[in-house]
Amino acid sequence: MRSMTAALVVSTAMLAATTGTSVAQTTITVSTWGSPNHGINTIVWPTWNEWIEEATDGRVTLDVVYDLGPPQSQMDLVADGVADASWIFHGHMPGRFQLTKLPEFPVFEAFSSETASAAYWRVHEEYLAQANEHRGLEVLGVGVHGPGQLFTKERITSLDQLEGLGTRVGGGVMSDVATALDIKGVAIPPTETYEALAQGVVDAAFFTPEALRSFRVGEVTDHTVYVPGGFYRGSFAIIVNPNTWSEISAEDREAIREVSGERLSRLFGYMMDYSDKRGYEFSEELGRTRHELDDAQIAELQERVEHLPEEWKQNVSNEFGIDGEAALDAFYEHLDELADTPSIEPETVRQTEN
Repeated sequence: MRSMTAALVVSTAMLAATTGTSVAQTTITVSTWGSPNHGINTIVWPTWNEWIEEATDGRVTLDVVYDLGPPQSQMDLVADGVADASWIFHGHMPGRFQLTKLPEFPVFEAFSSETASAAYWRVHEEYLAQANEHRGLEVLGVGVHGPGQLFTKERITSLDQLEGLGTRVGGGVMSDVATALDIKGVAIPPTETYEALAQGVVDAAFFTPEALRSFRVGEVTDHTVYVPGGFYRGSFAIIVNPNTWSEISAEDREAIREVSGERLSRLFGYMMDYSDKRGYEFSEELGRTRHELDDAQIAELQERVEHLPEEWKQNVSNEFGIDGEAALDAFYEHLDELADTPSIEPETVRQTEN
């Protein structure tokens, strides 16, 4: 594949020289696993591509490719050079990531995914990157999705009704919360959740509001069990193959970094906030019902899950030698600091959605 890439670089460079036109010298093949209407494909990739092309004067561009592999295989696809870049949900690879649970713990307070993603990038750079959990892959952005809620076929009014409930989980803290609530968690990729619900494999799904529309979960569930701030959040990263990255000139690598990092992380979070809003609108159009747990139920939920961050702090200290308490505190401090900072302006976002 590298020889093919090299040939592409040479051929495009020769074309530019002979025609006098601006042609990208490097094309980064991006593997994507979301549906075509998912915000990663309609907002993040088009906007980031525009930023990259502008920053590199057209020398680097993205080529987004679908169906190279399922969600849980994306990291390996990039590591093996099948794709040059992708986006990964860390929970899809059980046991492979521990540090990335940091932004996922429930806090029962509302905050935007954009702010959380920017805060997460800062803590990643300050504390987490040194552990090299991504095993040499270049991490150009991280992300936090919106508040994870529980979407069910039957109406749920208390935590007691969750015991033994067959529920789609995706890994990470989401799965830990399910265990703490005695839910029967079934690991199912997001792209297979619609079928699992439709066929009765599970009767509920932990998911974000955006999935009601983008993964069609709203079509096969009737109710939402709603918790302020969510039962959990979710951690993502945008990764690039190190060989691909090294083939890009130092000048262009630096230019790409300028439009990645915290800026790209903010864009990812902005996309999640926007997509969640669309998901709730879609839910209302379908006439779905929402049940909010009362104060007593929320207090019980908090008690059931309060051990999760404490166990995480101890684990990352023992396994990685990282001060988990300091890292988690820094994340929450950055959340507060960034709450009033300028956000992604909609007019700066390139959106291809219908």
